[in-house]
Amino acid sequence: MARMVIALGGNALGNNPAEQQEAVKSTASSIVDLLENGHQITLAHGNGPQVGMINLAFEVSAASPEGTPEMPFPECGAMSQGYIGYHLQNAIREEMKSRDINKNAATVITQVIVDENDPAFENPSKPIGAFYTEKEAEDLRTSKGYNMVEDAGRGYRRVVPSPLPVDIAEKDIISDLVSNGEVVIACGGGGIPVVKTGSGLKGVPAVIDKDYASEKLAELLDADYLVILTAVEQVAINFGTPEQKNLDKMDLETAEKYCEEGHFAPGSMLPKVKAAMKFAESGKGRKALITSLEKARAGLKGETGTLIIDE
Repeated sequence: MARMVIALGGNALGNNPAEQQEAVKSTASSIVDLLENGHQITLAHGNGPQVGMINLAFEVSAASPEGTPEMPFPECGAMSQGYIGYHLQNAIREEMKSRDINKNAATVITQVIVDENDPAFENPSKPIGAFYTEKEAEDLRTSKGYNMVEDAGRGYRRVVPSPLPVDIAEKDIISDLVSNGEVVIACGGGGIPVVKTGSGLKGVPAVIDKDYASEKLAELLDADYLVILTAVEQVAINFGTPEQKNLDKMDLETAEKYCEEGHFAPGSMLPKVKAAMKFAESGKGRKALITSLEKARAGLKGETGTLIIDE
């Protein structure tokens, strides 16, 4: 039996509630396959389309004659965790029931602690929400103090910081549930970014990378595996070229070399490889696997996927 944290990629979820309810059915089947093998499972997931949808809905409503109150970005993240978790836990529960597995699945709305002095706060870079014209963007800069940037010729968008995770507020609750054999869904969308204050925790408008948050969760739970599920079966160098080479295994030295050579795209594969490397070097015997959702079971048997280890 292995304890593992599984980071679900965007392909495991839909772009709207109806799509998502269908997508999580196959996701649940793959997850329960692993559960049947006796593994302890904690799930993390992204929330890019979902939190953007929620944020946009409140922005539009706030500008309407009804004057709906604006919703701060941390609260939008909490809402996305709740509704994605609701779909995931129900799909997993139904799949377990169909196989006579007597376990529970539950979502923990998770706060991830970041350092208020993280350099990312001085360089907001993560686009969120709607596209705006140049004039609308300037109005938002003036009226709300948003950082607005031009996004690939499609218009202007708000950008927020993407700090690194330092700790997880609900780590003890999550650990207790996992130790009791339950399936836990946590750190949705990288978690709600919070900083420590004199009286507790305060949400900040930021987005934590889902893969880095999953890695921190895996460390804190003393997991054996960090499994990062994405759209491809294996990590590759020279991706999309005639010289493409799929990788079965990387040690840390090789992985660092490929990162430095620019083989992994910053917005997609690079954070996955970096998170996998961080987990592999965080403790003896810890392993990270990057593969597709459909191949997760085969990947854990060593039949496919890319394994990152500290040799």
